[in-house]
Amino acid sequence: MSRVHRVPRFSLLLLFAAALTITAADSKAQALPQVVIRTSVGEIIMEVDTVRAPVTSANFLRYVDGGFYQSGRFHRTVRLDNQPENAVKIEVIQGGVTPGGAAAFPPIPLERTNVTGLRHRDGVVSMARGGPDTATSDFFICIGDQPELDFGGKRNADGQGFAAFGRVLRGMDIVRRIQAAPAQGQTLQPSITIETVVRVSR
Repeated sequence: MSRVHRVPRFSLLLLFAAALTITAADSKAQALPQVVIRTSVGEIIMEVDTVRAPVTSANFLRYVDGGFYQSGRFHRTVRLDNQPENAVKIEVIQGGVTPGGAAAFPPIPLERTNVTGLRHRDGVVSMARGGPDTATSDFFICIGDQPELDFGGKRNADGQGFAAFGRVLRGMDIVRRIQAAPAQGQTLQPSITIETVVRVSR
C-alpha cells in the first residue's frame, strides 16, 4: 500500500505567501500605464513607471491626457557626430509640445535616479531640463545606455542627472530612424511631427 506524504502546514503557508508575493508583483507590473506616441514616421509604445517615479510620471500623463502633445514634434537629435563641444557624449532624441506653445503646468521637482532606481539605459524615457526642478513638457529617449545622465553623471555640471520615468516597449526602430533624420546641428530639419500621444492602458 502506498503512503500519502503530507506537506507540513508551515511549508504550505510559505508556498501560499510566495504565491501572493508573485501575484502582487505581477499585478503591480501590469498596472503601469502604457502610452502610444504616434509620429509621422511610425509608432512608439512606452511604459510609464508611476510606481518608482510618481511625480515625473503624473506630470507627463497630465500633458498626455490634456492632449498637449497633439501636433507636437521631435525637434532634437543628439548623435556622436553632432556634439563636438561636449566632452561627455550622449545619444538621445528629444520631443515636446507644439512649437511656440507655452508650458501648461509649472515645473516639477527633479526625481533623481539615485532615489528612483531608474537608470538611463537603452530605450529609457526621461524629462528634459535646464537646471534642477525646471522640467515641464519636453522629454527624451535614450539610444544605448547613457549613465552620464544618471545622478552623479558628468553630462551636466550640477551632477544631478535627469528624471527617468519610463521605457520604450516597442518602436526603438522608429526612435533610431528619428535620430538618423536630417539635422542642422542637433535640430531636426524638418522636425518629426508627433500626431498624438494617448494612453492605451491605465
